[in-house]
Amino acid sequence: MNKLAIGMLSVAIALVGCSRITMLRTEEMRNVGTDVQVSVKGNLDSAMHRLRSDNKALRKRLDSLKAELEASAVAQKRMMAEITMLSRRMSDESERNDSRQEEIIYRLDMLLGKSDKILAKKVVVSGAPQAPLSLDSLEREAEKLVEAEATFNTARSDFHSGEFKLAFKGFKQVYEQMKTGELAENSLYWMGLCLTEVNQRDKAKKIFTNLSETFPDGAKACPAIFKLANLYGEECDIQSQKQYLQKLLSKKSCEKTGEFEQSAEILQEILEKEEKTAAGEKVEACVPVSRAPASGSK
Repeated sequence: MNKLAIGMLSVAIALVGCSRITMLRTEEMRNVGTDVQVSVKGNLDSAMHRLRSDNKALRKRLDSLKAELEASAVAQKRMMAEITMLSRRMSDESERNDSRQEEIIYRLDMLLGKSDKILAKKVVVSGAPQAPLSLDSLEREAEKLVEAEATFNTARSDFHSGEFKLAFKGFKQVYEQMKTGELAENSLYWMGLCLTEVNQRDKAKKIFTNLSETFPDGAKACPAIFKLANLYGEECDIQSQKQYLQKLLSKKSCEKTGEFEQSAEILQEILEKEEKTAAGEKVEACVPVSRAPASGSK
């Protein structure tokens, strides 16, 4: 009996020892697992920290590249704008140079033509031919022409600037100085344009009429007649308008001009309206054009 008790006690002690060992091993395993978790977590945190640092560095680099691209785009736009401006300046300068060359050539042609006329001119006194004009006279004529050209160009600039009264004075000065020739004809035509712009129709009509009669074969004869037709048309003086349109169409020198084609079209419209009126059809009544004086007329 004692032996049985002792045996059972021994078994109990053994079981308690085993249980204790199991608990120790379990605790040991837990400690090992915790160390592993701590280590893994530390490694993960370190890796995340490195990734975040790398990400920040990449973002900074991307921002830097983006800023460089934007700066490059802005610089490219500025360069294109500068190239465009330079191109326009070169084009404008080229046009100005061409205009200057044309003006110089025109003046030289005028001077040479005038010189030839002056040299060929003979002064007849008492029916006897005299010597040609002296070189001094020729130089004075050339200087007069150059001065008139300069005044004419200034007056034309004043006209395009809206200074019509000032331009009229300049053109008038040139006309009174030259009296004859292409420059005088052009000055007379521009005088008429100035008067038209300041709403002085009657004076403008006199100027254009004078031009068409004084220079019937000149370059401005057809435009002057067309201006007269337009002025009478604006006043609803249809008969006078028809008269000048027909006069222009009858001039052989006007056949190849733009005024010829326009005159034909306007006259055709007038004749069609007259036919409709004669047939009893209703046509739009003519309303006189009322022009307000331009700002340059002040």
